[in-house]
Amino acid sequence: MIKIIVAGFKGRMGATATNMVLDHENFELVAVYDPEASEQNLNEISQYKNENIPVFTDKEKILDTVNADVWIDFTIPEVAYDNTYFALSNKIAPVVGTTGLSETQVNQLQILAKENKTGGLIAPNFAVGAVLMMEFSKKAAEYFPDVEIIELHHDNKLDAPSGTAIKTAEMMAEVRKPKEQGNPNEKESFPGARGANYEGMHIHSVRLPGLIAHQQVQFGGVGEGLTIRHDSYNRSSFMTGVALGCEKVVELQELVYGLEHLL
Repeated sequence: MIKIIVAGFKGRMGATATNMVLDHENFELVAVYDPEASEQNLNEISQYKNENIPVFTDKEKILDTVNADVWIDFTIPEVAYDNTYFALSNKIAPVVGTTGLSETQVNQLQILAKENKTGGLIAPNFAVGAVLMMEFSKKAAEYFPDVEIIELHHDNKLDAPSGTAIKTAEMMAEVRKPKEQGNPNEKESFPGARGANYEGMHIHSVRLPGLIAHQQVQFGGVGEGLTIRHDSYNRSSFMTGVALGCEKVVELQELVYGLEHLL
């Protein structure tokens, strides 16, 4: 039985992860954490009213009474690094879905994981279909160097571009030479009209109510085009990947970036 703590359990993703852990026959939810949480919050989120799950508002106090194998983190970028550092420092394997961590922060966490011989996973996207979309896009970029990314998320998302879009661009850059796209003399009538620029690839972020998580990778070639798209219509789409991450990280002694490394 894998013992799990969920950080950020009050949020939409955290709440979904909390119920996933409670439903999973090989998982035990030993605690939940949120600085502004209460027992009532857990009852509102969970369908299991009789579960005696401790709720912590101070992560330093968790270790006094709880032994855990895995720390699931769906919080916000401002605290995700500290939470992950805390977990690794105490040899609790983190499974992090919070996006917005910098490359430097991820590298620092990977160094700490190796020092403590503790496994972990940071994944921009836990949907298996999204991971396949990124893998397919990387393959296509070998043949279609002209490509733009359009990512669409709900209007409460804090970071832009999304972690998935950045990861996709990074993966395509591994096989694609940097190339500026569009007319070399083009001018933006409105600053930012062409979106963010990653080695010549443009990334466009859409934020609208009603959306969950969607991404379209659009390639253009001579006389043809190719579109690779993934849509998450419900947050439950991410839970297969989260569960897989929890099962795998306890067997690792390093922190990996991207669910594709565990598939």
